[in-house]
Amino acid sequence: MTIQPETMLLGGILLLSLVGVESGGWFLTRVARRRVPANALQTAFFRAGHAHAAVLLVLGLVVGLFVDLAAVPEPWAEIARWGAPAAAILMPSGFFLSVLGRDPQRPGPLFVLLWAGAGCLTAGLVTAGVALIVAFAASR
Repeated sequence: MTIQPETMLLGGILLLSLVGVESGGWFLTRVARRRVPANALQTAFFRAGHAHAAVLLVLGLVVGLFVDLAAVPEPWAEIARWGAPAAAILMPSGFFLSVLGRDPQRPGPLFVLLWAGAGCLTAGLVTAGVALIVAFAASR
């Protein structure tokens, strides 16, 4: 198996980004202990943002390895490789930034980042999934 240089770089960035997610976990413990004021909407969105960040970063690592292992050609490899990491930035940003402020009652306009992230994730996963199935068929 050959890991492409882009995947090595992306893997390093994603692993270091998980340290940032760790600090988000510490923030959530402060919210849960009521050391950081947050209403029910904010608490739910903070938890969702934290969970999405962690899962999508790990998913980005896995997809990158599969794309390299299957030797997915460019530009499909780039789309597949970057879909989950882009979503790992956009979706949590949508959750966190849309509920900033004092006692918001509903998400603000930055909630659109969640949908942008969902689009990136879908594009990356569909591209990776189809490319892997094509690679499997070609190997037969």
